[in-house]
Formats: sequence, structure tokens, C-alpha cells
Amino acid sequence: MSPRAKALAIAALVCNAFVWGVSWWPFRELQTLGLHPLWSTALIYFFCLAGISAWRPGAWRSFAQHPQLWWLAVAAGLTNVGFNWAVTVGDVVRVVLLFYLMPAWSVLLAWALLGERPTRASLLRLVLAMAGVMIVLKAPGSAWPVPQDAADWLALMGGLSFAATNVMLRRLEYTPDASRMLAMFGGGAVLASAAALLGLAGGIVAAPVWTSAWVPVALGLSLAFLVSNMGLQYGAARLAAGTTAIVMLTEILFASVSAALLGAAAFSTRTLLGGSLIVLAAVLAALAPSPKK
Repeated sequence: MSPRAKALAIAALVCNAFVWGVSWWPFRELQTLGLHPLWSTALIYFFCLAGISAWRPGAWRSFAQHPQLWWLAVAAGLTNVGFNWAVTVGDVVRVVLLFYLMPAWSVLLAWALLGERPTRASLLRLVLAMAGVMIVLKAPGSAWPVPQDAADWLALMGGLSFAATNVMLRRLEYTPDASRMLAMFGGGAVLASAAALLGLAGGIVAAPVWTSAWVPVALGLSLAFLVSNMGLQYGAARLAAGTTAIVMLTEILFASVSAALLGAAAFSTRTLLGGSLIVLAAVLAALAPSPKK
């Protein structure tokens, strides 16, 4: 890959990271207007599906021709259910840090699905990242470093799913871009809808409050996710899974700065120390040679 092509792929991933990094704010705005993040995710992704269908109607045929895309749909759907819900109800920086255990998951998933055997250096990075997560999770009143609430569990689940999404994007790079986008948005729409309905039945998720006030926010976020997904498709299909995971860590910067400016995060010593280890593992991975495809 030429330096120019690599730079474009990295820039596309940074665009995706920016949208995800600041998406917590519009999701919280929609929740204030009466839409639980699961309903918001379903609505926004159905908007995106409609846009893709109008733009590339042949994407449905391509999707049907590649049944492996169902796995991408499931991974992307779980990613959005986990992250969008967690970042709306939890501490933004804590959620993003736990979500970005993703580089550690990527080492294991790339080994299992792509045959990229981990080196000693990658295993060391895995240990560093896990140590960072344990520090973040260890609460003063808890004997063990375990998730403290639903937001923690959702963030960890979302990060594992996002790592699987990136690995699947590389594995399915031979499929048309539009069909991969269809799979990702379709997975987000269907799984978010299913989770919202189950939550509604169980009394966990409130029924949506239908008002025109959230329409411009939802439409704007839909457009942003469409653009960011194009960036993820472009970048992740052209870079190694580990490289994609590292570049996407810029989301931590975007989320931290926006959360600090809007008072949506608590920067404790434990969070900063654990987060530093997670970021250190990411930086070491960025400096490591990319695995050959």
C-alpha cells in the first residue's frame, strides 16, 4: 500500500472515531426528548438503511449472495447496542476506555479468524491492556476488579463486538462496500429494535415519546453515521486489524475532550492510571510492524 493510500485509510478511520467519540451527546439529547438509546439506535439505523437502499438498491442482492455478511450484521448490531446504550447512561470516559479494550480483543480474534498468530510483543500489549482495565474496574469498595454496573458490562460487550466487526470487515473485504454497509446498519437496526422490545416487556426500557423535536437530531446523527461508516469501511478493509484498532483509539481523545467540556465524565486517579496502560498498549501496537496479509 502506498503512503498516500495508507494516509487516506487512516484519515477515514479518524473521521469514524470522531463521530463515535462525540455521539454520546446527541444520544443523551434524544434520551432527554423521550427516546431511550435503543430506540434511537433503531430509528437512526433504519434511516440509514433507507438511505443505502435508495443509493445502492443492488446492495440487497449482493447481501443475499454473501451469507457470511450475517456475521458482520450480528457483530455490528451488538457493537451499537452495547456502546450507544452504555455511553448514554454511564460515565463517558470510563465507558470509552472499557470499550477500547478492543485492541486486546483484536489480537485474539485476528488470530482465530484471520490466522494472524500473536507475537510475544502483542501478548505483552494484551497483558498491559488487561491490567489497565482491571485498574479501571477496581472500585474502592469492591474486593475484585469486576464491572460495577450495566454501563460497564455494555461497554465491554460493545468493545468485543467492535473488534469482531473490524476483523470481519477484513475477512469480507471481497464483498461490495454497499452490502457491508447494509449488513452493519441492518444489524444495528434489527438488534437494537429486538433489545428495545425485550427491554420494554421487562420494564427496563421506557416506551418512546413521539415528538417532532427529536427529528432533526436523529436525521443529523443518521447522516453522521452514514459518513463515518463509509470511513470505517474504507479504512478497515485496507489496514491490518491491529492498525485499525489503534487508529480508532483517537475516539478516546474526542470523547474525553467533549465529555470534559460538557461535564459528562469524572477523571479519577484510577481511571487515568488504568486508561494510561490501555493507551500505552495501543501505542506499542501502533509502533509494531503490521502483519502481512
